[in-house]
Amino acid sequence: MDAFYVPDGSDPDLFHPTELTRGPWSPDAQHGGAPSALLGHVIERCEPRPEFRVVRVAVEFLGPVPLEPLRCEARVTRAEARVAQPGRSVELIEATLSSDRGPLLKANAWRMRRAEPELEVPTEVLPTGTRPGPATVTPSPEHSFPSNQPVGFHTGVEYRFIAGAFQTPGPAVCWIRLRYPIVAATELSPLERTLAAADFGNGVSSVLPWRRYVFINTDLTVTLHREPVGEWVCLDAVTYPERSGVGLAESRLFDEQGPIGRGTQTLLLGTR
Repeated sequence: MDAFYVPDGSDPDLFHPTELTRGPWSPDAQHGGAPSALLGHVIERCEPRPEFRVVRVAVEFLGPVPLEPLRCEARVTRAEARVAQPGRSVELIEATLSSDRGPLLKANAWRMRRAEPELEVPTEVLPTGTRPGPATVTPSPEHSFPSNQPVGFHTGVEYRFIAGAFQTPGPAVCWIRLRYPIVAATELSPLERTLAAADFGNGVSSVLPWRRYVFINTDLTVTLHREPVGEWVCLDAVTYPERSGVGLAESRLFDEQGPIGRGTQTLLLGTR
């Protein structure tokens, strides 16, 4: 296994998951980060335009994703000119992921034209701030993902905690790096890396005991004001629970150069 998915040899929209996509709790279901990144993979390849980049992806989880062949498709559904320049400036892309059981995930993504030449934005209003880099942390067994599955998404990802840990309740700062490409024989893209990492927000910053509670995200929204650089994505994450059984996980996203955007997840909270 050298990738999370293997493309079908005869159908370009069909992908076969490997065991690296398996989630931590069920041997028959995938971790949400893997199919989210697969949606990002097909979104970027949908009528690609080098002068555009994807700036936001909102993923809705319609049900558990089985370790079965998946159909992943994307299409441009809206294109408009929003500023005084020739041609379109924004595009809306819709993507779906399904199996023989029906739709499993759907996503909407905004793609925007890059400003040429770049805008003269004052330096003092640009986003700033960094987090200690992954090289400042020594990998530790106590930072490992809690799972009884020997192979899964957790083994295809490397974690470096600056603050907190998976089983230490409260906010956390964690660097995440994918060990393998999302799709075999392709290069990992910044969007794929970020979508896969952002889905860990509720896991790294959990505030309720794992053995007693579940905190399942029904969605994942990632907004990027800058394209990520490098292999590592950092989550500065916090979870906000409510007694009503609803929660929110919010992650400030960084690369080693500084802030890149935000990720949010709506959580369903409950007891086991």
